[in-house]
Amino acid sequence: MLNYSATYTDQYQLTMAEVYFQKNRHNKKAVFDYFFRKPPFNSGYTVFAGLDTLLDILENFRFTQEDIDFLYKQKLNDSFLDFLKQYRFSGDVYSAKEGEIVFPTEPVLTVEAEMLDAQLVETLLLNVLNFQSLIATKAARMRQVAGDRGLIDFGLRRAQSAGAYHAARAAIIGGFNATSNVVAGKDFGIAVSGTMAHSLIQSYEDELTAFRHFAEIRPHDCVLLVDTYNTLKSGLPNAIKVAKEMEARGQQLKGIRLDSGDLAFLSRKARKMLDDAGLQYVKIAASNQLDECLIKSLNEQGAQIDLFGVGTSLVTGQPDSALDGVFKLAAYDDAPRIKISESTAKITLPGQKQVYRMTGENGVFVGADAVCMKTDDTLERMYHPFDKLKSMNVKDFNKEPLLHKVMSAGKRLQKQQPLTSIQQYASNRIGQLPAEYKRFENPHIYKVGLSEKLNNLRNDLIHQHLDNL
Repeated sequence: MLNYSATYTDQYQLTMAEVYFQKNRHNKKAVFDYFFRKPPFNSGYTVFAGLDTLLDILENFRFTQEDIDFLYKQKLNDSFLDFLKQYRFSGDVYSAKEGEIVFPTEPVLTVEAEMLDAQLVETLLLNVLNFQSLIATKAARMRQVAGDRGLIDFGLRRAQSAGAYHAARAAIIGGFNATSNVVAGKDFGIAVSGTMAHSLIQSYEDELTAFRHFAEIRPHDCVLLVDTYNTLKSGLPNAIKVAKEMEARGQQLKGIRLDSGDLAFLSRKARKMLDDAGLQYVKIAASNQLDECLIKSLNEQGAQIDLFGVGTSLVTGQPDSALDGVFKLAAYDDAPRIKISESTAKITLPGQKQVYRMTGENGVFVGADAVCMKTDDTLERMYHPFDKLKSMNVKDFNKEPLLHKVMSAGKRLQKQQPLTSIQQYASNRIGQLPAEYKRFENPHIYKVGLSEKLNNLRNDLIHQHLDNL
């Protein structure tokens, strides 16, 4: 796991924390909500990821002596720095399960803590959750079109530096099978996969000898890259020759990889050549700037590809590159708080809240989540968060609470889950989502509404602030 100290933050978090401390406001109870306003990739949903990572970091979130020495140079108050020397995160965290399918405006995670505690973790929380949720959603879209074909993360060399580390984790949550990233594989228990680059073949005088040497050293996991010189006239014939030599030794060639050219055409030709040689068991892998749209197109063209290696578009979250998740104050000193904006979509939801998912008798999501007050709230009708003329009767639906307590007084309440378990949960939840919300083009908009009590509270606070103005 990468190392994080409490200086993994923005400077303005520290300057605000200093004000809270110096004015004795730092220990007032606060509630902050994490949510986002728009799904990435024009998708109909977002896969929530990064929770386990965040909880691990929060348990060890502190300032080292090196941090304190650096902050001293930033002219922070001495008494404040003395306080930071003893600082540990001690808040409570309520969250949706990692792998949950979530939607705009609803709280996905809530921090209830002293004001200084909650403020200091904002940047870190957004950094972890926004990125991993972005990549997990991208991966889930690829899994949707790949079906039961293999998906491998090839993104380490193309990622924004260390972002590749957590991108590999998030990709597994979204449905990938393996990664080329060795350190991520080691730390997260992910299957590691890798074959060869063109340089190995180029370093030999001829392609056949390169293939033979690779097969000799890696007979248990031999995948040959066949497009260095000519895929159909050189690479595939040489791969078939080596496969037959391996058979004579009681071994099997695992696969061949295509990394350039017309992948649909070449994969069909390769499948026929391999089958004609009696090598039906040899798999065909493909790479080269793949994304969900290209994978979908390849499948529609009848490409004979068993495994896709995806790099740049996955780990950089193309074309969006960022999820617009935010962390907003909802209560302070036991009083609800609200942010008002000329843009109605940016008006926040006050108070402590719970989110309920509506499901039918068969467990399928009905396309509606409701945000309610955390206690003493009856949910029979939900109201559109920005259009006062729209509401929906939800009285007869099954209602599943999404936010669960996952950290108490700075200590996590559950052990770290295996990524395969989180992946399976995400897959199951996506399976409960009707097809119209999973379309790549013009997906249905999942309704998120407010309970009557929350809606009234928000309207009252808006009018109160406007009257004050």
